[in-house]
Amino acid sequence: MSMILSASVVRVRDGLPLSASTDYDQSTGMQECRKYFKMLSKKLSQLPDRCTLKTGQYNINFISSLGVSYMMLCTENYPSVLAFCFLDELQKEFITTYNMMKTNTAIRPYCFIEFDNFIQRTKQRYNNTRSLSTKMNLADMQTEIKLRPPYQISLSELGSANGFAHISVVEYKGTGKISAAPHQRLEPVTLPGIVSFVLSLLCGALNLIRGFHAIESLLQNEGEDFSYVIAFFLGTAACLYQCYLFVYYTGWRNAKSFLSFGLICLCNMYLYELRNLWQLFFHVTVGAFSTLQIRLRQPQGKSPDYNV
Repeated sequence: MSMILSASVVRVRDGLPLSASTDYDQSTGMQECRKYFKMLSKKLSQLPDRCTLKTGQYNINFISSLGVSYMMLCTENYPSVLAFCFLDELQKEFITTYNMMKTNTAIRPYCFIEFDNFIQRTKQRYNNTRSLSTKMNLADMQTEIKLRPPYQISLSELGSANGFAHISVVEYKGTGKISAAPHQRLEPVTLPGIVSFVLSLLCGALNLIRGFHAIESLLQNEGEDFSYVIAFFLGTAACLYQCYLFVYYTGWRNAKSFLSFGLICLCNMYLYELRNLWQLFFHVTVGAFSTLQIRLRQPQGKSPDYNV
């Protein structure tokens, strides 16, 4: 018998389950599929917005939009068109009921558990195809799937059970610190982080402008010190490199940010005669603030197990 077995709503960013249907089936096959649900929820940000995973006698389908993913488990013979129409209905209702601010700031798992009532009603409708009155929607979805079929995920793509097959994570003895591969994703950007990034760009631009002015003065007056030009350009490079470290993960990232901050301090000490105390304070403070934000924005480790 073809039918929808369960469904859930998950935040794409970190796999936090926002709502889910109540499952009573505790069979071995269902337990295995729940493991696949967990693995998929941790990799949603790396997958296309419409996908299907075939696991033998069950299929997992999901769509993602506006940072939220809508996932469902059905039997292998359940029509694909009906499956994605079902997910489309969940998406429209969820977007209508909850705004993005609520979903983005949610902390507790299943904080929108009341949405389960709509999931259950919609699941019952789609499990009784005679009661469906969405022929036009079905036709539109069928056309859309033909034009843009769902991406077929292979089990090998999911990798290991922790969902990070393509990320090398090593724990060093005695340190308890985790080293990640260079392409490791960083934690989401915060408002203070954005402010530090903009201010670092501003300091870099100010140093660059002063550097060109120093070159102009040097050409007009042979008595000018060329080392000032070097100090301005080194300050520019240090500020821009801090911006790079904030956005991208690299090896020894924290150490590099401290070295960049040290270079900013040295450059401003050397430029003491060309800047007043407020200018020096501004540049050093921005450098320290950016270093702190780089330190706080760490690589994402293993996603929490929310028992999706």
